[in-house]
Amino acid sequence: MRMRRVVRFTFMVVLIMFVLLNLLILFSVQTEIPDGSRRLNSVNSFAHHHQGDRFHLQDSDSIVSVENQVWILPHMGNGTYHEPMNVSGENLTHIKNEIQRINSQQFIHNLDKFGLKLNTESVVIVIQVHDRGEYLKILLNSLRKVANIEKSLLIISHDVYSNELNQLVLSVDFCPVMQIFFPHSLQLHPKEFPGEHPNDCPRNIKKEEAVLMKCNNANSPDKYGHYREARYCQTKHHWFWKLYHTFEKVQVMKNYQGLVLLLEEDYYVTPDVISVLQMMHNLMKKDCKDCTLLAAGNYDKSQNYGLNSGKVEVANWISSKHNMGMSFTVDLWKEIKRCGKEFCLFDDYNWDWTLQHLSSQCIKQQIKVLKMKATRVFHMGDCGVHHKGKNCQPANKEKTVEQEVQSNKQHLFPNSISIGSYSGLKLRDPKPNGGWGDSRDHQLCLSFIQNTTIH
Repeated sequence: MRMRRVVRFTFMVVLIMFVLLNLLILFSVQTEIPDGSRRLNSVNSFAHHHQGDRFHLQDSDSIVSVENQVWILPHMGNGTYHEPMNVSGENLTHIKNEIQRINSQQFIHNLDKFGLKLNTESVVIVIQVHDRGEYLKILLNSLRKVANIEKSLLIISHDVYSNELNQLVLSVDFCPVMQIFFPHSLQLHPKEFPGEHPNDCPRNIKKEEAVLMKCNNANSPDKYGHYREARYCQTKHHWFWKLYHTFEKVQVMKNYQGLVLLLEEDYYVTPDVISVLQMMHNLMKKDCKDCTLLAAGNYDKSQNYGLNSGKVEVANWISSKHNMGMSFTVDLWKEIKRCGKEFCLFDDYNWDWTLQHLSSQCIKQQIKVLKMKATRVFHMGDCGVHHKGKNCQPANKEKTVEQEVQSNKQHLFPNSISIGSYSGLKLRDPKPNGGWGDSRDHQLCLSFIQNTTIH
């Protein structure tokens, strides 16, 4: 009898200690996060660390940030969503207000369905969009078929506020998605810089004539004597701004160390693009430690998936060869930002040719790339900034690409990725193409990273 009492007493003591120990562990997880990480217990505490920025989540207790990882649990709500207004393209005041609200709110669609977990193995996808809805729809349809897309964050960066484009974004139901809007667009400034002011100098006027007629930018032609064309300058501004905004202003990207894949509205991706990028990233960390960029796409006219599906080429980054499906981490962004003054002053309106210059003259090590030998990204656009006169038929191009992907589906999702070749080709510092001589463009570009005021 006495023995039973001792056993019962011992059992009760062990049970009480077990409960207390679990309570202690639970309390520690909620209140004692390791150095360099944090738990966001309230919207107010979050805002205290990032004044001026708003992360719009209704229940921020569902957000956990630990050791460069962000977890947002599904089914927790995502604040009060205000659908983008159907605004006339002529109502610039309303469009500006909407853009400011959306950029500030940072609403992530589909969190209630998928949640979000970002870590070093993640792939965040950023799409730069102008006004070609037909092409964007094709790209989104291809992304819908990508394996594990629901684990990625899709950020769509616009330079045109359009009811049609907004509805396309709202149709995305396969992954978390956020819209951001370039606030210095031609749409918002049609008769003033960075658009074209009525008193801006004509492109081909001589500088002497421009000074006599006192046009706004008379003293700022490019190195070839030409004056700026706003529609060409916008793309470089937008590209630089979206990187800055994504890496440094989007709250869920704070301390993110994983890959960011850059796409454009007229691309098409294969179903294995994410898994291939993740394997490429692991290979880079193991066998190409001086590589800083991955290229999921290539422009080869003939693709041999049977031979090259799991093969990459190590090469020096060349803008005309390796600018499609570029993917990199915050480390390369920090180098680009460090060279921001050189980026903003280099007299070339192309962002990729400018990046080529940085690789040659400013970035600590020339950019080295791992490029897929069998492309995972296709360029669909026969029409665009430089091809306005072409007869564009994106549906026909989509069928052609889908047939190629379908005929090679047995070669997608390789079990491993390995280095298949090395290219020693190097480019000297590129000769600038001009189009970027206006001091106002320099100032606007620099303002993205220097927080200066544009007058």
